Amino acid sequence: MSLASSLRKASNKVYKAVGGDVTIRTVTPGSYNTTTGVISESTSDVTVKGLVEDINKREVNELIQADDRRLTISALSVNSAPTTTDRVVISSVAYQIISVKTVEQDNTAVTYELILRA
Repeated sequence: MSLASSLRKASNKVYKAVGGDVTIRTVTPGSYNTTTGVISESTSDVTVKGLVEDINKREVNELIQADDRRLTISALSVNSAPTTTDRVVISSVAYQIISVKTVEQDNTAVTYELILRA
């Protein structure tokens, strides 16, 4: 078993033990309605365990705001990497994903760190 595989399993086990329930909502754009001017979208939800924390004041920059939150999830808990078009639902509050940072070992995703904005 490679180090990357071991790290993926370990991170998944840790987040399942200490993380809280969050819903990753994958958004797929649909067709454009010329009458209403709206693009339809379809969503699919998956509930995973993750760690949610506030952003430190020293991390605030042009992209990250003071009231943003950070969510860390195991790469094993999702089928594909979250993107900025997806959303995260925590305690009935829908958050927009501002950025996704992938923590890798040997070109294998171990965890995803998402910056969220309500």
